[in-house]
Amino acid sequence: MSGGLAALLDDIAVLAKMAAASVDDVAAATGKASAKAVGVVVDDTAVTPRYVHGVRPSRELPIIGKIAKGSLRNKLLIILPVALILSQFVPWLLTPILMLGGTYLCYEGAEKIWELVSGHGKAESTTDEVGADQEKTVVSGAIRTDFILSAEIMVIALNEVSDEPFVMRTVVLAVVAILITILVYGVVGVIVKMDDVGLALAKRETSAVAATGRGLVRAMPVVLSTLSAVGIVAMCWVGGHIVLVGADELGWTSPYGIVHHIEVWFHDLIPAIGSVIGWIANTASSAIFGVVWGGLVVAVVHGIPWPWRRTAH
Repeated sequence: MSGGLAALLDDIAVLAKMAAASVDDVAAATGKASAKAVGVVVDDTAVTPRYVHGVRPSRELPIIGKIAKGSLRNKLLIILPVALILSQFVPWLLTPILMLGGTYLCYEGAEKIWELVSGHGKAESTTDEVGADQEKTVVSGAIRTDFILSAEIMVIALNEVSDEPFVMRTVVLAVVAILITILVYGVVGVIVKMDDVGLALAKRETSAVAATGRGLVRAMPVVLSTLSAVGIVAMCWVGGHIVLVGADELGWTSPYGIVHHIEVWFHDLIPAIGSVIGWIANTASSAIFGVVWGGLVVAVVHGIPWPWRRTAH
């Protein structure tokens, strides 16, 4: 009996070691996959606050919560299974699909730029006029944009663990989806509520603390407006980069080849900080391409009298 118990304990110990090793493997793979997606995570964080810009303070966190839930559903229920199936059976489809998503991002960014330049975007609702219907529109628009960024994040992560077994890939991508959603929308929640924190600090008796609070209150409108602008640029940057890299992978190498030559030229210009200015040059070139590409799509969508537009009137 004691021998059987000892054997059972040995088996449990072996299983525990295997489980621990699996957890370590998942953690390592998750870290590797997440690190590669950091660039898109930054863009996602910059894009989202513009969707609550001008919304009543009491509705900011509920709206962010709805967007976060939609983002998690996107990642776990749609993107994850589709990405796994495509990578398993038709991996060549991933690039064209990503390019379509990148084109949509370019379109979104270019359309916002056109609204700012033409003044058409200034008629948006003020803080006190946002009703349930418009809030639903804001949330659905944010979730659509998040879908593209989430797809990019998940595909980048998938690329990093493509050599892992199917189950390991599934677990890693699920963990990446949850962690990145918490990170992005946690940071966004903190950003948009900093003015409320400032108001609370401004009421404190300590003069230094109160001054800090007043500074936060004054700074946050500027910060949110800046983040809104950064979000627009980020959509053009990420979308342009997706389209350029996708075209390069499909054999049309000239556009991204030009961007790469620009990056190398700046990299070699000042070797001490070559990697930094090379990255900036690549990013700026991708953003410019994204604006141009998105502008062409905006012209097609809004410049052509499509039949459904006439019937809508």
